[in-house]
Amino acid sequence: MLYTVQRDITNEQRHMTKLYQKLIKKAPSENEVRKGLKAVSLMNEGTPDKRMLMGILNSIDLTSLNPTDNKSNILQLTGKVNSFSGRFSNIPNVAAICVYPNFVSFVKEKLTAKNVRIASVAGGFPSSQTFRMLKVSECKMAVGTGADEIDIVMPVGAFFGKDFKQVAEEISEIKEAIGDKLLKVIIESGLLANYESIFKASMIAMDAGADFIKTSTGKTPVSATPEAAYIMCRAIGHFYDETGIKVGFKAAGGITTTADAITYLNIVKNVLGEAWLSNSLFRIGASRLANNILADISGSRNDYF
Repeated sequence: MLYTVQRDITNEQRHMTKLYQKLIKKAPSENEVRKGLKAVSLMNEGTPDKRMLMGILNSIDLTSLNPTDNKSNILQLTGKVNSFSGRFSNIPNVAAICVYPNFVSFVKEKLTAKNVRIASVAGGFPSSQTFRMLKVSECKMAVGTGADEIDIVMPVGAFFGKDFKQVAEEISEIKEAIGDKLLKVIIESGLLANYESIFKASMIAMDAGADFIKTSTGKTPVSATPEAAYIMCRAIGHFYDETGIKVGFKAAGGITTTADAITYLNIVKNVLGEAWLSNSLFRIGASRLANNILADISGSRNDYF
């Protein structure tokens, strides 16, 4: 593990490994982020082609994470995914259905659509403020009842307290508990104070075993932003250059328009390249976005989902 408990700022560099010290120096400056996003804005110009829009739709984790969720509305959501290919035969389905862990077994029972995965938030979502034993157990239970993917929140409080060892160990323990299932780690970028913190949280999560790093829960005042996405993708690129491990990127929280989705796709394309544009390495967590993408593909309003 690269990270150890930090007691004060002066000790931080002393406790970090050479790999960490090398990578943290590569955190992009504000000027680099501005230049990068300016290049992305130029990529966004023009009318998107249908292939791009279908790729975005196929990267969506169709999400229902409401306190009012119940079997009736989760059944309706799953039914829409099941019947999608019959209604839209030439358009790829969403990547996954994302629900609370208590609905995983129900989705598993009802889901018939091919190549659509079951994702579950777990690990004390959305605050990550509970006992580690419960976090690990909840993740294992979600996998045991049928989840293909687990979305957790890193312990943001521990990160703010500079207990990077706790952050890394929790992620690592959960990854070990769920085995080969996909682990997405939410760094809650909207709560982090600066660009370096976003970069650092991304590095800690990846080193600890994250298969994806994800911007946000969507439960905080600031969720996904292009700036955070750019920094996270830069971290992914540097991590890949050093380790040869491809980690995915997921944007989530407040992404509702096609223009928003295209911006995040083009950030990934600009920083990481075409290899990251399949849903094995790029996701968007959303609910309303799917209808807006469908409308732009078909050229008319669509309320299918």
